[in-house]
Amino acid sequence: MAEEKKRIGVMGGTFDPIHIGHLTIAEAAREALRLAEVIFIPAAEPPHKPERRGASAEHRLRLTQLAVGSNPFFRALDVEMKRKGPSYSYDTLRALVETHGDHADFYFIIGGDELNTIFTWHRILELFSLCHFAAARRKGAPISLTDVRARLGEEVLSRIHCVETPELEISSTDIRRRLQEGRSIRYLVPESVETYIYKEGLYQ
Repeated sequence: MAEEKKRIGVMGGTFDPIHIGHLTIAEAAREALRLAEVIFIPAAEPPHKPERRGASAEHRLRLTQLAVGSNPFFRALDVEMKRKGPSYSYDTLRALVETHGDHADFYFIIGGDELNTIFTWHRILELFSLCHFAAARRKGAPISLTDVRARLGEEVLSRIHCVETPELEISSTDIRRRLQEGRSIRYLVPESVETYIYKEGLYQ
């Protein structure tokens, strides 16, 4: 009898800064898909945000480490910080697969709206061969797979898993704006993240 593979969630992003919404989606995916752990990987150079202005990669990594520190099923990796050039998800997943061999199945956690543009991702069909996708779906906000099927083919649909998540209207953009305006970000980010942001004077 073949040994069941360990299921590992992967959540990438700019995390500028990481917030409660990111953590809530990751926890929902962990529970729904029975993931052994969720790895958070901050992007060093996000290819879709070349003109991004925010915290440095080092600060964003530290914020992510602080945010996930209290959850024994979460951890942060600096794999994209060590690699030069744009932070492509394909390169990251390939590195994770090489590290874990045949002992793990990876589930890349994304927002449901990202399925609308997923076919523009770097080497997307090869990425689907490396991992499953967990798409966060809010109640009352259906996910359409029509474009995905038309552009990438029927076969990839079996590797997309929709996960129901709480409806939280929180964004990193809004948090940065609040900080610039001197407004509170309490309860939008973990307390440890809030403390670090003020200590380092980020986004102000």
